[in-house]
Amino acid sequence: MQEEQSTTQPEVEITAENNQTPEAETSTDKRLAELEAALEEAKASVLYVKAEGENIRRRAMDDIDKARKFALEKFSNELLAVKDSLDAALLIEAADVQSYKDGVELTTKQLASVFEKFNIAEINPVGEKFDPNRHQAISMLENSGEPNTVTSVLQKGYTLNDRVLRPALVMVAK
Repeated sequence: MQEEQSTTQPEVEITAENNQTPEAETSTDKRLAELEAALEEAKASVLYVKAEGENIRRRAMDDIDKARKFALEKFSNELLAVKDSLDAALLIEAADVQSYKDGVELTTKQLASVFEKFNIAEINPVGEKFDPNRHQAISMLENSGEPNTVTSVLQKGYTLNDRVLRPALVMVAK
């Protein structure tokens, strides 16, 4: 008898656990199928977003490379006009000093125009207070002027959009 009871008990437990009706099983299967479909859709969406992000990153890198390569294109085109003026001056056969001087002055004006167009400014600090961020002192001179004042400029400096490209080489009063 004990053998019969032990064999029937597990069956009862299994039946107790599987207490669902066929309608409930169908509802659960439908819900499971819906969740699996939603999961697949979410996976596809994540892959799409990831691929789109990678494409955007790659396009941005290409744009940055192009910007680096061609950043000086406008400036270079403007400088070509200055170069053409210099070449034209060299082609003149019978020229005197005055005509060369006039040509150099016109070319200098042309170059100054290019500099202005691209925000390149001269640093010519005669009479200004010495600024180590914008000036490079070559020597100090005994002078009756105010100390630490620029007395002469040996080489002009330049800035690009207020950032120093080259400091001015100056002599400073002691």
